[in-house]
Amino acid sequence: METIAILGAGAWGTALAIHLARAHPAPALRLWARDAAEARALASARENVRYLPGVALPPAIAVGAALPDMLANASLILVATPIGALLDVAAAARRLASAPLFWLGKGFVTTEGPPGVALAHRVLAPSWPSPVGVISGPSFAGEVARGLPTAVTVAATDAGLAEAVAQRLRGETFRAYVSDDLTGVEVGGAVKNVLAIAAGASDGLGFGDNARAALITRGLAETGRLSAALGGKRETLMGLAGLGDLVLTCTGDLSRNRRVGLALARGRPLRAILGELGHVAEGVAAARDVRVLAHALGVDMPICNAVFRVLYEDLQPRRAVETLLAREHGPEFH
Repeated sequence: METIAILGAGAWGTALAIHLARAHPAPALRLWARDAAEARALASARENVRYLPGVALPPAIAVGAALPDMLANASLILVATPIGALLDVAAAARRLASAPLFWLGKGFVTTEGPPGVALAHRVLAPSWPSPVGVISGPSFAGEVARGLPTAVTVAATDAGLAEAVAQRLRGETFRAYVSDDLTGVEVGGAVKNVLAIAAGASDGLGFGDNARAALITRGLAETGRLSAALGGKRETLMGLAGLGDLVLTCTGDLSRNRRVGLALARGRPLRAILGELGHVAEGVAAARDVRVLAHALGVDMPICNAVFRVLYEDLQPRRAVETLLAREHGPEFH
């Protein structure tokens, strides 16, 4: 029987395990929690009380904290940790398994060489013994766990594997499409979190629906410029991993990054916001990484730069908007 190891028992990892358990025929599923106490609590309660309260864990899901046990004979590895933990988790898994590796985190990874940040597949693909890929798109974990309609994009270094993983993910209420643009899919997932902070701040300041729509549209243009500079296809950003995820994260009340922006608009300090959030807001780190990449590649990304200045240079959100509005006018498409 096919065995899928899901590394990371947060909201997304748990939701994906629950979704896959509904499949026919269901694969053997293992859900790895980093903390042994957390694993015992999940296994005992058969519910992720912290992240997905009220959603039962199907009996088919085995929960554990011993990584060797979770990875034994795995045919597919899905890393559902925040992107910041991806390389460490992959390094630990590499000593134990060689199955294809996919991740769900959105953002950039840290590298030793310049410019110091990179897309995850460009770091992992050269060293991982099997093809690697990403699953991205507009997908709040709670809705996936409850079986609400969802659609995502799958991209990989091997087209056949991308299709096989998409086939495994598909279900009655879950659609999975395949993209041949791994770069564009990763860029879209990373930058949309930064833009969601901007959208939350805009809404928190009461700037209205027009401003939010303009921010989403101009933010998408910024994302396309960065993707193209990295070798991705701009049209990928018109799909689920781009526009779809961007709209969801900028407008959905469950968006952690949007909630960060809303709190910043109320004058809350970033440290306090993150401490109260209870989840990782990947846009905070991504704002710094986007700034580094945009500078290195010579890409104009004014909205993302404004978010960086609010987060790391104490620029007030209202002043950041004023600065954006005061920029010199230019052509819409460049």
